[in-house]
Amino acid sequence: MGFKKRSTKSEEEVLEGQTDLAADNTVSAPSSKKIKMDGKKDADMGDGVASSSSVANSVKPMERKKKRKQVDKERRRSVLENEESQLKQPIIEPKGKDATEPVAASSSSSLPEFHISVFKDLASADSSVREAAVETMVTELQEVQKAYDRLENKDLVEGGLKLEAQKDDGLNNCASSLGYAVRRLIRGVSSSRECVRQGFALGLTALVAAIPSIKVDSLLKLIVDLLEVSSSMKGQEVRDCLLGRLFAYGAIARSDRLTKEWLSDKNTLLIKEFMSAIISLASKKRYLQEPSVSIILEIIEKLPAEALLDHILEAPGVPQWFEEAIDVGNPDALLLALKIHEKTSIDSKFGKLLPNPFSPSKLFSADYLSSISNCLKESTFCQPRVHSLWPVLVNILLPDTILQAEDAVSASNSLKKHKKGRKSSSSEEEIANNVQSFCDAVIERSLLLSSHDRKHLAFDVLLLLLPRLLSSFIPIVFSSKVVQCLIDILSTKDSWLYKVAQHFLNELLDWVRNDDVRRVAVIVAFQKHSNGKFDCITKTKTVKDLMAEFKTEAGCMLFVQNLINLFLDEAHASEEPSDQSQTTDENSEIGSIEDKDSIGIMGNADFLKGWVIESLPSVLKHLKLDPEAKFRVQKEILKFLSVQGLFSASLGNEVTSFELQEKFRWPKATTSTALCKMCIEQLQSLLANAQKVEEPRSLANGLEPNDLGSYFMRFFSTLRNIPSVSLFRTLSDDDKELVTKLLEMESKLYKEERNFRLSNDANKVHALRYLLILLLLQVLLRPGEFCDAASELTICCKKVFAAPDDLNSSGEDELDGDAAPELMDVLVDTLLFLLPQSSAPMRTAIEQVFRYFCGDVTDDGLMRMLRIIKKDLKPARHQEAGSEDDDDDDDLLGIEEDEDMDEAETGETADSDEQSEDSEAVVGSEGADKDLPEDSDESDGGMDDDAMFRMDTYLAQIFKEKKNQAGGETAQSQLVLFKLRVLSLLEIYLHENRGKSPSLDSILKLGSSICQSTYHRRQ
Repeated sequence: MGFKKRSTKSEEEVLEGQTDLAADNTVSAPSSKKIKMDGKKDADMGDGVASSSSVANSVKPMERKKKRKQVDKERRRSVLENEESQLKQPIIEPKGKDATEPVAASSSSSLPEFHISVFKDLASADSSVREAAVETMVTELQEVQKAYDRLENKDLVEGGLKLEAQKDDGLNNCASSLGYAVRRLIRGVSSSRECVRQGFALGLTALVAAIPSIKVDSLLKLIVDLLEVSSSMKGQEVRDCLLGRLFAYGAIARSDRLTKEWLSDKNTLLIKEFMSAIISLASKKRYLQEPSVSIILEIIEKLPAEALLDHILEAPGVPQWFEEAIDVGNPDALLLALKIHEKTSIDSKFGKLLPNPFSPSKLFSADYLSSISNCLKESTFCQPRVHSLWPVLVNILLPDTILQAEDAVSASNSLKKHKKGRKSSSSEEEIANNVQSFCDAVIERSLLLSSHDRKHLAFDVLLLLLPRLLSSFIPIVFSSKVVQCLIDILSTKDSWLYKVAQHFLNELLDWVRNDDVRRVAVIVAFQKHSNGKFDCITKTKTVKDLMAEFKTEAGCMLFVQNLINLFLDEAHASEEPSDQSQTTDENSEIGSIEDKDSIGIMGNADFLKGWVIESLPSVLKHLKLDPEAKFRVQKEILKFLSVQGLFSASLGNEVTSFELQEKFRWPKATTSTALCKMCIEQLQSLLANAQKVEEPRSLANGLEPNDLGSYFMRFFSTLRNIPSVSLFRTLSDDDKELVTKLLEMESKLYKEERNFRLSNDANKVHALRYLLILLLLQVLLRPGEFCDAASELTICCKKVFAAPDDLNSSGEDELDGDAAPELMDVLVDTLLFLLPQSSAPMRTAIEQVFRYFCGDVTDDGLMRMLRIIKKDLKPARHQEAGSEDDDDDDDLLGIEEDEDMDEAETGETADSDEQSEDSEAVVGSEGADKDLPEDSDESDGGMDDDAMFRMDTYLAQIFKEKKNQAGGETAQSQLVLFKLRVLSLLEIYLHENRGKSPSLDSILKLGSSICQSTYHRRQ
């Protein structure tokens, strides 16, 4: 007996190896080989007794019992195949090197043959090959089973196949080939090699669906028996067996056999048995839960609603699964409950997993969402893929019907003040409340405050919301916490979530690209919750690029209106500023707004308002509209900048102008002086840019030209005359009188311009008008500094275009008389006086005026400009040898200066400006005068008293500009800038008067040499 036991163990080892071969999904060995293996008896195993006994001693009794049971199954199968092969041998016809594929037959009778080579094709990586193999297998086995069913005496046909019944696997009504195929397919789905699992699962699905002889209860039993997980299995082996069972259950679900069983017998227990088995499988491992539920959902879709209550919800293990879902955090149970409720409207079978009674408002209430937060958080286990639960929730949160309604409305009037007059329906309000609750409870208070994985999930969920999101919901979804989280991630490139945030941002930009309403809402959300610093902190050009994509008048108007509302909104401050919220970068959409801190814009609120002020004119940079449409956009921007920068309301924060038929608003908090100055600067820039691109002056067909400057002056005068509106700062009497003079002169010039129509004089008047307008803004920006220049400019305007009668009655403003300077000399002096302290728009206007009047400039005016270019605060004490050419140029042009005059003039300028520190830095002190050479005279170098006074005045303006600058540039650098501006005027003169005078070549040579020396000095 002992010897027989040992030989039995040895035989078990051999058969166990055979079992592994059978489990492998390659082509099985021919039946003859299996017969040979099965024919080995005790006499052939003598050599293996010792080794097998030593192994057996180390195996536990339970393991031996399980292995013995498995070996018995394999032995019976091999005996069965041995008898089948004895009944009918396969026919093998050699063809060269290849042989005919193995063929299995059911009996010695004329039953169809089954080619087992299809199993090899089922493992192919090519899906078409797998599908063809499945079709071949099903066709052949259908023929085999049909022939088998027609036989009357199956025992005689099968011969000694009684061992098949002893297996008790339920396949006793199937032909031996069919039973073999079923068992092999079930074993094959546990293989992870290539595409074996996919091919064998597809084959099992098709076979079970096509042949009713394969009973479902038999399959369920076979799946457990053939894919049983033993305690001796390692991790990968356990995983393969569990996945094999999952694929096998999936094959049953997709075969529709359970639905057919219910239709034939509504009291069938197969569905409950199946549900119990798959729920038990899902409870074994976390990664099996979601695919198990997806299999159940396939059955639910195919079963009628009445079958779900008794056969799905009442199946063993399912009620307990739902009860434990909230405590353990089971998102798959929540998904299953939602899908069952969607089909049956059952509320009371899910415990606390669903609100009872069910409704979307209750589903997305704060209390309920808090109760299922564990289920939602635990859905991150399947990352980077998004769990199937989230699309279901999003579909309930944002139904397709609301999305279609929004698309229909936005196609027609979404940009007409963004549906300002359209009242939202009650359903839309309910959805908005649900979205607000969902974003607050799930996104902000649950996912964003948790781990990196859950932050990743939050952005994935937001991407799911985007395709269905109404434009009006964007401010709800992109809240301060969402934007701050996005900013914090993007500001650190080595962050684990950086690529996640970058992908989210790219998808968002694609979503808003063709929709101005969405684009405006996203820009406002980004800047509102970052205090205008989104691009600065994230080191991107996101907002800048979005602003450059506006192409229509409606889109620009919508953006302008939203920026105005953002400026007037007092509750825009971010709740929790990011640690990086003060980060600055050169890629800001505005430029370096941080420079404005020097004039008082220090707080976050003012920073955002500053961004609004500077962004409004920048919308026009990339805009390509017809002149009429562009003029309308410019007017809206101009009105906002004028109201906020120039005026304030003395009673409340709203004023209605009956003349303009508009209502104007101011922020509740008083706008800072720094912001008002920014508005004035942007007004100047807006007007200067408008002047550059304006069409020639024309009143053809009686149409009013699009003159933005004229519109501004009328608008300014109207608001100034409203009793409850006052200028943002109190002006002196002189400045008030000056403002009145500028307004009156601009009005006169406007009338003159209309009379001139198309002519060079019209262009001259137009240039002067814009210089007056910008000078008016400069007076409001820096009162008390431009009285003399503005008065002289108004006199010049009168002299240039006034009628003879006006000249005789000009009174104190007249320049007549023998000692009076030339009109053009006064104009040039005035322009030179304004150059040192002018902004870029002012310089543009000055150059424009000089361009039209430079043909009348006198030689004295040119000489004064050249002397400015040659002026130096600290001339060299010893002339270098290489400076002879410069002296020759000076002699040629009659420019004579010496060091004494330079020192004296510079010293007087420093004293007059009370800049003792600056004078010590750039000009010699009293002791420095003693170092002058003895032979230096105090002649004026050809300059009369008036010329010397004017030179002092120019230099005084340079020092004053230096004083007004926070950075405190040196006086020398300020002088260089002044020289460059004068050189620009000379360049205009040379261009407009080419070939007029032989001395122009010398002027050009002098200017070129000075430019080169200036360049090297700045280097």
